Parts: sequence; structure tokens; C-alpha cells
Amino acid sequence: MFRLSPVSGETTLSFLCRIAARYGLEEKALLSCWRWRGHRPQHDGGGLRADAEVLLDAAGRRALVGLSGARDETLVRALPSWGREDSSFTAVEDGVARAVWRVGGAVVGPVAFGCRLCPARRTGAGVRVVRYAQRWERVCVRHGRWVLDADADQMLEHLDLRGVPEVVAQRRWSGVARRAARAGTDAGEVFALAYAVVARWWEGAYGWEREETWPRRLHQVAGGNAGIDLEWWRVVGRDAVIFPEVVTVADALLDPVMAQRVWADSGGEHPRPLPADGEFCRRLGERVGRPWLGPLAAADYGGPLLAWMGTVIRRRRHPEGRPGPYARFDENLWWVRQEHQPPSMAAQLRVLSKEKKTPGSGTNRRSTVSAEQRFLIENLIGDAEEQLQQLRGAQSGTTADVAQYLLQGLGRGLDSLDQALLRITAAAANAGVPVDDVARWARLPADAVTEALKAYRDADDQYR
Repeated sequence: MFRLSPVSGETTLSFLCRIAARYGLEEKALLSCWRWRGHRPQHDGGGLRADAEVLLDAAGRRALVGLSGARDETLVRALPSWGREDSSFTAVEDGVARAVWRVGGAVVGPVAFGCRLCPARRTGAGVRVVRYAQRWERVCVRHGRWVLDADADQMLEHLDLRGVPEVVAQRRWSGVARRAARAGTDAGEVFALAYAVVARWWEGAYGWEREETWPRRLHQVAGGNAGIDLEWWRVVGRDAVIFPEVVTVADALLDPVMAQRVWADSGGEHPRPLPADGEFCRRLGERVGRPWLGPLAAADYGGPLLAWMGTVIRRRRHPEGRPGPYARFDENLWWVRQEHQPPSMAAQLRVLSKEKKTPGSGTNRRSTVSAEQRFLIENLIGDAEEQLQQLRGAQSGTTADVAQYLLQGLGRGLDSLDQALLRITAAAANAGVPVDDVARWARLPADAVTEALKAYRDADDQYR
């Protein structure tokens, strides 16, 4: 008999599948040792869910102990769903091993793939592992991998982080978690708030003309170039790409000095509206390596960051707590409202799939460009159109006068179109589209596009 130990946090189904592989059996053959209730969870498209889980009754657990050769205490420590029974199990002890199908997220919590290289070091075989893991536990520091959610209908199990060492920030998060514990705060709640803040920034980053870090990281985790699958990679790579900023924001939100800056920005004992150039948002932008981000963060009035700042201010002004139905939420500094919680990768992929299947409803890049940029681009194109329309009927007078008028009008129209082209190019580059693709669309050399973007950003920085 073989002896196989579970990976810490592994789903019971994942452990069963690894046992079957160790014995050289098909999964169905091993699973037939239990009497099953319900059906194995599937995606809408019919594929089997990798995050499926099983609950075993007492007889079923004894059967698994016998098959694995592992001690019961080991399974209790390693398998989070071990010992959780279902109401469908009968109390009759007839010796029949029973099992029921469930979805892992509904049993314990978030489910992710494990790093195949980790168990391979012990067993010599790189088989798939599925385990319960929070988002701050997704980095395999040893092998430079980010393990992905297992509840989505997609084939990738991990992202390669070897080109983005700053994402391997697992040790940095451990320090933040210890700081939260010393402050008597739940580290998971702190992470959830910071994650909501940065994920909201991620959605608005299409309009950040000076953002260069996230597009670079995204292309690197995509293998060097996201290409035409940019929208898909933005969904799949989001959590890995923004992880360093999430850790930094979590650390900042735990800092009493930063909370004091919020209080000072609010006017302290003399209340005033939070300014767009407040010290807190300015310093937060500097901490995440974006000194220009402060005013953008301060202007996001409906986001989780401003909600947190509001709670800081209310707790200072009403230390005894506010009366009313929302008092308990006001007292929880780390509460993330439902509307502020970022959509999961699985939910976003379902939306993306529906958009691709529905004619004419592809991903709307126009909506991801800021309203200000759209307004400027549309005005420039409108100016060019107006200049060209004015040339019609302008063929009276001497040949020299007509030629001069036509050339001047064409020149002004072309200047407007050049400016529009430059702004569109900058918006595409900021969205993460590779420069080579942008150059091909604009019918310009890649070097010329790179130089134009650099000059554009330099001019924009000087203007600001």
C-alpha cells in the first residue's frame, strides 16, 4: 500500500485525485468506493469545476484513511473540509462510505490551484493540486509563480513571476500581517480593503496617461506580450499585477501617521471638505510609486478609499459612536461595502465570454478611456472635420489665393488630426496595448511612436 500525505490546505477531492494517480487508477474507479449524493459541479459550458469539493461521512473518512495511509490527525490538520458533514448524511451506521458533492468556495473559502513543482519535489510527479488559499497566499516564492483561482473556466493554473520580482512580495505581506495583529486588527480585513482600493484603481488605469508600471507587468506575466488577448489577460493577471500595490496600501492604512493626515485634511475640529490636493492622498500616491496619483485618488468620491477616510474622520469626531442603523458599520474601519468588492476573475471571464459571443457587444474600450480624454479627442476630430468642410466652395479668386487658403485649411485640419492621433495612441499605450501594435495601427514606425509618446508625456508633466 502506498502512503500519501495531503498538501496543507488541499481540498479533499484534490487529495482523492492524487491518490488515484498514485495507484495508477482513473478518478472514476477510485471515487466508486463511496456512495455519492448529488452531481459533480460543472461550469455553465459543461466542463468540470476544478474547485469542486467532497464531504465525507464517518465511514467515508475511514475509507480515505485506509487508502492514503495517512494518520487521521494529519488529515484533520491538512484538509480544511475534513470532518465537515452534510445534513444529507443519515445517522445510520451501516458501514457504507458516503460522500456528497459541493463547491469548495461554499464549504471553506477561496480555492486556488497549487504549485505543481512543490509536491513534485517530494513525489517526483508534477500532478495538479487544488487548495484553499487567500489572495495573499498566492505567491510561490520558491518557484516564482502566482497560482490562479480554481473557480474560473479557464486552463491556466499559474502565472510566471520570474520577470516581475517585485510581485514576489509574500515576505512583505507577512510583515504587514504582523503589524495588523499587533494593532488588534484582522489582517484579512485590512487586505480586503486595500485590495478593493487598488482593484478600483486598476479599472480606472486606462485613463492614467503616466501609468507605465502595470502595463509592463501585465505583458511580462502574459509571457512577454498580451497581444490581441489584452482584455483576457487584464482579467486573469489583475491580482498578480496589483499585488505589490495592495501590500503597500494595506501597510499605509495601518499607519497611524496616515490616519492623522486624513484628520488634518478634513480640518480636524473645524470641518471642511476633503481637498483634491490633500496630504493623505498625496503621500499615498508617493508610497505606491506614483506621485501624480494623489488628486486622482482624492477625486474618486464613490470608492472604498474615500469611504475609509470618512470612517476615520467620523470615529475621531464621534468616539462614542453614532446612533442609528449604520452605527455598527461606521465603527468598523475595515468594512468593505458590497458595491466596493472587486468582481472575481470567474465573473469577469463570464462577462467577457458573453460579450465575445454577442455580435456588436465586444469589450467597449471607449468606456475605459477617461471622459476628459474622450472629450479632447472628439473635439480635435471635430475641428479637423470643420476645417475640411470650410474648404468646400472656396475656389474663387486668383489661383494663388485659392491655393494658399486650401493649404492653410488643410494644414490646420492635419494638425488637429495629428493631435487626435497622438492622444489616441497615448490612450492605447496606457491601456497596455504593445507599442508595436499601436505603431501598426497608426501606420507609423515603432521608434517614432515611442519618441512621440515620450515627448507627449514630458509635455504633459511640464504642463501639470
